[in-house]
Amino acid sequence: MVERTDYMRAMSRNTGVAEIGALIGDPARANMIAALMAGRALTATELAHAAGVSRQTTSSHLAKLTQAGWLEVEKQGRHRYYRLGSAHVAQMVEAVMVVARDAPPRYRPSSKLDEALRTARTCYDHLAGRLGVGLADALTAHRHIVLTGDGGQVTAGGSRFLNDFGIDLAAVERRRRIFCRPCLDWSERRSHLAGSLGAALAIRCFELGWLKHAPDTRAIAITVAGQNGFAETFGVDLG
Repeated sequence: MVERTDYMRAMSRNTGVAEIGALIGDPARANMIAALMAGRALTATELAHAAGVSRQTTSSHLAKLTQAGWLEVEKQGRHRYYRLGSAHVAQMVEAVMVVARDAPPRYRPSSKLDEALRTARTCYDHLAGRLGVGLADALTAHRHIVLTGDGGQVTAGGSRFLNDFGIDLAAVERRRRIFCRPCLDWSERRSHLAGSLGAALAIRCFELGWLKHAPDTRAIAITVAGQNGFAETFGVDLG
């Protein structure tokens, strides 16, 4: 009886994995999720454009993703805005991208957008690409943070550094999510900084005018002030 129960539980878990695979396995839904990885809320029209499908088809896909808990919907007047349901969804998608990059290569001409995404982009609400990995490396090299396999903590020196940088660590720690953790970067194959601390770092960089969102992509532009600030404050030079 015990073996039968264990078997049924395993089958139930496998069914759940299959359902997740089916959701993200559809190209249109995968493109919608990828568009939302920028961390911004988008309308159904914008997601239809990203997926390359009709509004009617988009509505069906959005209903499935929302029912599965992958998306949250916010109503403003006559409009509905969709965003990723949680950081866990973003983490899963980023992991899938890492696996996808290890798949047999297909010919696809490189573009300026590819290079922009590899240089700096958002991964849900934190920084990724060479910039994100560079910042994580700098913070760990200076012993401001200590990262483990699935978590991390800020040192005493790191608390002073981050507070001086303008990040309210006390407020960050009160957020109801993982405080600090590494996130494997699909383009760099190394970790950038995620969790509420990673999100706070990204917000502060945008506040300082070091970064600007690019339209219709999760690539982000590093301003002249940002180039100087990242080099002087963190020792990160992407030039």
